[in-house]
Amino acid sequence: AEVAAGASLVIVLGGDNAATVPAALGAWGTRIGTAGLVTLDAHHDLRDGTTNGSPVRRLLEAGLSGDRTSQLGIEPLANSRAYAARTAEKGITVVTRADLLRTPIAAAMTAALDRAASAGGPVHVDLDLDVCDRSVAPGCPASVPGGLSAIELRTAARLAGAHPAVVSIDLTELDAARDTADQRTVRLAALCVLEGLAGLASRPPAARAKG
Repeated sequence: AEVAAGASLVIVLGGDNAATVPAALGAWGTRIGTAGLVTLDAHHDLRDGTTNGSPVRRLLEAGLSGDRTSQLGIEPLANSRAYAARTAEKGITVVTRADLLRTPIAAAMTAALDRAASAGGPVHVDLDLDVCDRSVAPGCPASVPGGLSAIELRTAARLAGAHPAVVSIDLTELDAARDTADQRTVRLAALCVLEGLAGLASRPPAARAKG
């Protein structure tokens, strides 16, 4: 599914993962019925209430289909059994961190993006920095040992920017005040922005954003 010629790619920087909700809803507009979502996140984000742990649940309640929602990099030990059960109930595709040790991130991300775009609608990609290993994302309070590498997240960001159905990307859960002296988390986020833009530049002219 291609975005219309002249459509823009929105990149949102956070901050709290709750930013995913207005970012996605704003980009999808009235097309939520055909929209898709891909998250790279250690967590399911299906909590009750309105917190940084509930954006996926809130988007589903707003009309997003679970069948076009994929979550990559999930760490089962960082989630409750109840939220894992919710993903199955909603039809969400879950690719755990362990799964990504066997399936290259490029293959998993491409499949997730195509699934999200399967109804011909717009796709939002949530790049939550806590999906990364704590050694490369110390400025993300919820990152854990054993997460994705920096190059895996960068690869995912470039593929998101390159996919013709992706209209918006967010980078969330970055607390610059808690980063290391070399600012490795901030630098990783900045590189992901550049990767997304490089992916965008590789799109065919008819699907490339202007401006």
